This record gives sequence, structure tokens and C-alpha cells, in this order.
Amino acid sequence: MENKNFIRTIIEQDLASKKHDKIVTRFPPEPNGLMHLGHARAIVMNYILSKDYGGRFHLRFDDTNPVKEDTIFVEGIKKDIAWLGCHWDDLYYASDYFDQMYQRALVLVKKGMAYVCDLSAEEIKAHRGDLKTHGIDSPYRNRSIEENLRLFEAMKNGAFADGEKVLRAKIDMKSPNINMRDPIIYRIQRAHHHNTQDDWCIYPMYDFAHPLEDAIEGITHSLCSLEFEDHRPLYDWFVKHTEMPKVPRQIEFGKLKIANQVIGKRLIRQLVDDHVVEGWDDPRLITLSGLRRRGVPPLAIHDFVKALGLPKSEGFTEISMLDEFIRERLKMNAKRIHAVIDPIKVIITNYPADKHEVLEAPLNRENEALGSRELTFSNTVYIERDDFLENKPNKKWKRLSLGIEVRLMHAYFIKANDVEYDENGLVTTIYATYDKETKSGSGFNERKPNGNIHFVDAKTAKPAEIRLYEDLVENVDDGRPVEEKINADSKQVKYGFIEGGINPEVEETFQFTRLGYFTLDKDTDDQRLVFNRTVSLKSSFKPKNK
Repeated sequence: MENKNFIRTIIEQDLASKKHDKIVTRFPPEPNGLMHLGHARAIVMNYILSKDYGGRFHLRFDDTNPVKEDTIFVEGIKKDIAWLGCHWDDLYYASDYFDQMYQRALVLVKKGMAYVCDLSAEEIKAHRGDLKTHGIDSPYRNRSIEENLRLFEAMKNGAFADGEKVLRAKIDMKSPNINMRDPIIYRIQRAHHHNTQDDWCIYPMYDFAHPLEDAIEGITHSLCSLEFEDHRPLYDWFVKHTEMPKVPRQIEFGKLKIANQVIGKRLIRQLVDDHVVEGWDDPRLITLSGLRRRGVPPLAIHDFVKALGLPKSEGFTEISMLDEFIRERLKMNAKRIHAVIDPIKVIITNYPADKHEVLEAPLNRENEALGSRELTFSNTVYIERDDFLENKPNKKWKRLSLGIEVRLMHAYFIKANDVEYDENGLVTTIYATYDKETKSGSGFNERKPNGNIHFVDAKTAKPAEIRLYEDLVENVDDGRPVEEKINADSKQVKYGFIEGGINPEVEETFQFTRLGYFTLDKDTDDQRLVFNRTVSLKSSFKPKNK
């Protein structure tokens, strides 16, 4: 259980006073895009709070706007939430309640608390006023109950064109809270709905539908972000005046904002539609599907959300905080193998060309339960290009140079003696010698190598495409259009190798020695292994992103 927060206090008081026998929470996504890390706080905390107090957790799709919604997003959201481990007790759709919502709207009309209005959307906005100016009554505000009933039924039956009429609540056009100035309840919208098909041509507005959905389902604590605080009086008004038997309580908390990341669904959709990214699961995005593809453990997201708690205020959180929880979760569970992402060939001239030996190495020194692996060795290996400089620059250089000896991890000491260049002057091959008496670290008492570097046996290595990711945008909040802020280096592709004895599965994560954590991507096929960098090591050798 995470640290105590104000919502836990409210829940415990409600249970102690017998206001509720059981806690019921919900996560109510709109199926017009996939969820991102900012949504994780609401998903995880609604789930945890329900379970910690022996209650129920609902997943409910607020599918009241068929123009922007799609079953692709419905299925994608279900998959993401299940991956997070937040398994819902009940699955609902707002559209399940369209008949009930219509009947509750009739309650308002019959009580003289709702009316059909002929003003256009632009006219309604102009009549509403602002924080300094009162709203102006619609000329249709005082239609009779009988006329409103007739017109509302005609709206339902398709007698009017889209946008020709709306149903509005009759509250207070002088209210200091603009949300209370006769908000729209229903609009005419002819669009095919993924669930109700073409049964309806009028659809409820979110502010009307949402409180009714909560009340119908018996939600006890309706948790939402601070942007809905000003909507709470309207939420309560609809529940009260539509005469709902069960009364939910809306409680607001601070939205989780991630610094320098694209988190708005509208912006993400724009990037997807414009093919700036490869889809909603592009690993550069912090969508849940993107994080999953990058290899982020779902429990690391739980740890992140719990650590931040449920504050009443909002502020930006750095993505590096999540990185710490990712490393902590992977440290004990990921297999550790050798890989090179920018390879340079080393030929060991005094090692028999026809010899091929097998060495043993642990899969994780900190978790012996993972066992060991076989690591092959021959006269030709690959090392990282950044592990070699022809001339040792200073005493701090603890890698390979000409005339300098290093240890190849789990294998032998080698000394670089000569190099070969390509036509551009780039070193392509290092010629070295090895000391057969230093196998697996023996010989340390006699002399100390100039560092320990990893390698991959060139004769058994498996080629791999390795994708390195950085922030997708630069200075996300500087006011420029998002397409002008794309980081050209947000995705870099390297072509390297991993150990030949490893047979990874898609979504399996490994620690590449000294490089970071990498996860096998779904793009892998029979011709290539494709890895995404999940997160770098906190303090380690980091090859240059050339």
C-alpha cells in the first residue's frame, strides 16, 4: 500500500460511518485514442483503492461521441489495462445506458429543468458570457414543458438535421460557474456507433452522461483530475435532479504530467496520422502500448504511481524518475548477456583458427536462480568501437589500446598489437594476442589488466538491429507546433550482434553488459533480431550515439 493520501482518508471515514458497505471505483476512458503514462495514475489508483478496501473496480468506456471513437481503441485500451495488471471486475459502456439516460433527461424536461434550444453552437457560446459577464437567456428558454417534450422526442426520432436543435439544462445563466449556465445535455449527431450501431441519432454530452453512469453503476468514489473540479456542481446537480437512487461522490486529484513528453491524445493522434511516429505503440511515445513495446515492466509503472501518490496539486514529473523504477524492477529479473551495438572486429593471431571453445558465464550475478549460459570463444571476436583507442589518452582510460592489455569478460587477457584501416581511415580490424594462462580471470594476482570489456564471438554471433531512443520532442512546452519540435535523433538504429547461444522471445528483456536494458521487438523475423533500448544503465559505459 502506498503512503496515506487524502482520498484514502475519505474512503476510510465513509466505511467507518457505514455510508458505504463496499467501495466501487471505475476508470472511464473515452475510446478516441490509447492511454498514456499520464492516465496510469488514474488507472492504477482506482484499481488499488478498490482492492485495498475489498471493493470492486469497473472499466467503463465513455463512448458518447461516435464521430471520434473506434473499436480499435476499445480493444487497445482493454489490452493496455490488462497488461498493467489492473483487472476489472466489470466491463461497461456508457452506450449500455442510452435508454436510461434518455429517460432521465425526460425527468428534467417534465420538471421544467431542461428545454430544447434552436441556437447554433456559436450562438450558445456567445450567449454564455465569460467570467466577467453574465450569460444571456436563450429566446427558447421558456418553451412549455409540452413543447419541449414534443421537440425532444422529435429530435430522438430524427426529425431535425444535425446541429439544428439541442437539449439544454435550465439552471442559471448568471452563475459565476460557467459550467452551470444552461449546459447542453443532448445534441443531434448522425454517426454510426460501434456499440449501438444506428439506433440513435442523439447523443448525451459528457457532463450529463458521466454522473449518470457513475450513479447507475453504484460508483461510490468517482476520482478524476483537477480540471473537473469546476464541473463538480454540475455533476451533483444532474445526479440530484434526475432523481438517481444512488449518489456517487466526485473527488479530484492532481493530473500526472510528464515533463518534455507528448501526452495529449490529440497531439499523439496528430503524430500518428502524420506518420511522424510509427503508430500508437511507437517506443518514443509514453503511451502504455509504447512503454510496453519498449520493454517497461508494468510493475515499474505501479511503483512510479505509488511513489507519487495522489496529490491535490499538479506539477511536472521527470521521466527519469520512471527510469529508476524500471532499472530497479529489471535489475534482479533480466538475463545479462553480451552484445555489441557498434562492432569492431578483433582477430587474435595466436589463438588457433580451428579452435572453438565454450565458456560458462552467469545469467545474473545478483540472481543465481537464473542459472548460467554458455559463451563461445574463437580467434575472432567483436568488441565495442568505443572500447578502443589506438593510443591510450590518459591514466583514466581503462579499455583497449595498442600495446595495452585488457580482459575479455569471462574469457582471456588480450593485447592489441596492430590495426587495419578502411579507405576513410577508420579502424576496421584490430590484431591482438591472448594469454592462455588467464582464462576466466586467472592470473589477476600476477598482473592487472587495463580494464574489463565485453565481447561477442564473431563466428557464432547473431546479427541484431538495435534501436536507441531519446525524447521525441525538444522543449515540448515552448509554444511552437509539435511538428517543429521533433528531435531528429529521437530514434537511432545500430547494427550489431548478440551472443549466439541466446534465443530471445518477443517482449523479453535483457541487460546488455555495460550498455543497458534492451527488449526484443515485434518487428523481429527470421532474418533479423530487433531490440529496443528500454533504459540505459544508471552509471555505466555508454557508447556514443554516432
